[in-house]
Amino acid sequence: MDDLTRVFSAVADYFTLLSEPMRIRIVHAICQQEKTVSQIVAETGSTQTNISRHLGSMHRAGVLTRRKEGNHIYYGVGDETLTAICRSVCVHIASRLESEVAGQSDFITLARELTGNDRPGDRARPGGDGASPGHSASRGT
Repeated sequence: MDDLTRVFSAVADYFTLLSEPMRIRIVHAICQQEKTVSQIVAETGSTQTNISRHLGSMHRAGVLTRRKEGNHIYYGVGDETLTAICRSVCVHIASRLESEVAGQSDFITLARELTGNDRPGDRARPGGDGASPGHSASRGT
């Protein structure tokens, strides 16, 4: 296997992490600050079993951090690139849907929430404000 094939294979594995909608919801839930499993369950509306399964997979892949404090386990973003990719794609899709759908949709609302703009996609383009799409120069969305 040549180097390029190995890179493409690794990239495909990386993108597989975002192939489940619940994993995108999890990234959205923790993109600004780490949260406990219970908080993530409440924000996503899923079961603890399902969330724990996804958190375990994402942590093993190295994209989430995990720490224990007392009886609580906190998860946070361990790979800011994955968050930026997820945010960028969500904003892009919301922008496309905005032109197809009259009125508000959940995608449009999400894009506006992620970017803090009235027009989805404004900060997702290179050369926006110098920070990742939807991120201030500090750590938050």
